[in-house]
Amino acid sequence: MRRQPINDLAAFIAVARVRSFTKAAATLGISQSALSHTITGFEKRLGVRLLTRNTRSVSPTQAGERLLQTVGPHMDEIESELAALSEFRDKPAGTIRITTGEHPAAALIWPALEKLLPDYPDITVEVIVDYGLTDIVAERYDAGVRLGEQVAKDMIAVRIGPDMRMAVAGAPSYFASHTKPKHPQDLTDHVCINMRLPTHGGIYAWEFEKDHRELRVRVEGQLVFNNIALRLNAALAGMGLVFMPEDLLQAYISDGRLIQVLDDWCPLFPGYHLYYPSRRQTSPAFAVVVNALRHRV
Repeated sequence: MRRQPINDLAAFIAVARVRSFTKAAATLGISQSALSHTITGFEKRLGVRLLTRNTRSVSPTQAGERLLQTVGPHMDEIESELAALSEFRDKPAGTIRITTGEHPAAALIWPALEKLLPDYPDITVEVIVDYGLTDIVAERYDAGVRLGEQVAKDMIAVRIGPDMRMAVAGAPSYFASHTKPKHPQDLTDHVCINMRLPTHGGIYAWEFEKDHRELRVRVEGQLVFNNIALRLNAALAGMGLVFMPEDLLQAYISDGRLIQVLDDWCPLFPGYHLYYPSRRQTSPAFAVVVNALRHRV
């Protein structure tokens, strides 16, 4: 049997890991039909079915799972070593893919990249905003950004932001007809602007803590959003109370457009960390990006 092209193996591994032709095609930068044709040809040459396909999902067959487990790690090593060759260039080069939430993307990642990238024209950074707890290995990301308490223990974590805390706030027009809450449980009598979590599709329960006592309050209101800007605009319009990172609200609190409440129930907690697998072979380009994002007191 002739040697199999490495691109065919890479295409199969991409699909098998994310269980989706659509997602794998986007990652590889090719069309879904071209990817499907590549996999079909690969299976035909091998004489073995590697993937089971139906209208809703894709999954490896027993043979496909064996190939994924035995060859997949070696493909990762090959890609890492090829990326590491950039150290022999005059300047680091390569593409770095990062998955992150909306808040750290705007508050931490973009300001760092704005300063970094003009000096490194051969580095490309792809930032994907995703509120879900993405599997960065399966989804082929170089790194992810999450709160310190959400980073898995087997990952290397690099702090990229200071400690932070949440805040509850509403517009003066809202409080003109509503009494300020003095305890988190009082929020059940208020109109609140909710956030829907993409991971499980549920409504986020507001989290509070005081004197080592933790409370989760499920609030209600007319509005539910899944991004920052719409929740903030709704609060400024007096449509209800909002709960989000304090730094996003500070300017509006300072100029009086929002009034902060329950601040004694919102303690500091570990801020954002960039994380990546401990076995990852770091390329010079990746090291440059990590260093640019690293939090400095």
